[in-house]
Amino acid sequence: MDYFRLATPQDIEALKHIDSVATAERAQNIQQWVNEKNCYLIERQSQIIAYGVLHYRFFGCGFIEMLMVDSEFRRQGIGSQLIEQFKLTCVTPKLFTSTNQSNVSMQRLLANAQFIPSGIIENLDEGDPELIYFCR
Repeated sequence: MDYFRLATPQDIEALKHIDSVATAERAQNIQQWVNEKNCYLIERQSQIIAYGVLHYRFFGCGFIEMLMVDSEFRRQGIGSQLIEQFKLTCVTPKLFTSTNQSNVSMQRLLANAQFIPSGIIENLDEGDPELIYFCR
């Protein structure tokens, strides 16, 4: 059975381990997200298999900043579980997230979770616009 919970400082190394980007900057981000109590995870049999970040700094609305599933557990509905938990956890009436235009898998995941396109931000990643999504 999967367990959704707030990440703690004891989880940081495991979170870094499952992150496919794993740059020094991302490691600092993970540390900050955990310290700010914005980082949540999914655990299965005491193993962290995914994490996500939900904060409220996007115009006072909920914003899913990060969603990461361990490569071993992808395509098993774990990302959908995280999104559904964030929809339940979000304390504002509006929830936003974003993904790169090149990330078709995430776009499908968001569409299946009832998120709708809400805008585009150019020039964050050269040649790969950031697509904004919204869910009520």
